[in-house]
Amino acid sequence: MKHDYSELLKVAILEARTGLEEGGIPIGAALFDRDGVLLGRGRNRRIQENDPSVHGETDAFRKAGRQKSYKDKILVTTLAPCWYCSGLIRQFKIGTVIVGESVNFEGGLGWLKENGINVIDLESEECRKMLSDFISKNPEVWNEDIGE
Repeated sequence: MKHDYSELLKVAILEARTGLEEGGIPIGAALFDRDGVLLGRGRNRRIQENDPSVHGETDAFRKAGRQKSYKDKILVTTLAPCWYCSGLIRQFKIGTVIVGESVNFEGGLGWLKENGINVIDLESEECRKMLSDFISKNPEVWNEDIGE
C-alpha cells in the first residue's frame, strides 16, 4: 500500500516537540502497520526518565506491544536511527524505516540499507532545524546521547 510518509512523520514530529517541551532531546518516532494504522508512538526520554535506553524508536517499539511479525511494519523517526536503534530494527526485521532527516546524524542508515531494510529519508527541514537548534544549545547532552 502506498502511503503519504510525510503524514506519518507528523506523528513523530509531535512526539519530538513534546520531548523538547519536557526538557528532553527532540527525537520522536512511531510504529505503523502496513496500512498506516498507528501501533505505538514515543520520544527520546533519556533526560526525563534518567534512562539511557529510552530513545524515540525504542519507546515507540515498546508502546506498540508484541507483534507476530515486524517485516510489514513501518518505523517513522525524526532522525536517522543510532546504532542501538538500528540494531533493534535489524533484530526484529522491521521492513521500512522512514527518516525525517539524516544531516545532523547519519546513524546506521547505510548498514540498514545494506541489510535489506527499505530506508526512505524525507529530508525534512523541520526535523533538521529542530534538532540542530537543540544541538547548538545543548552540545554536551547531544554528545552523551550519541555516545561521544
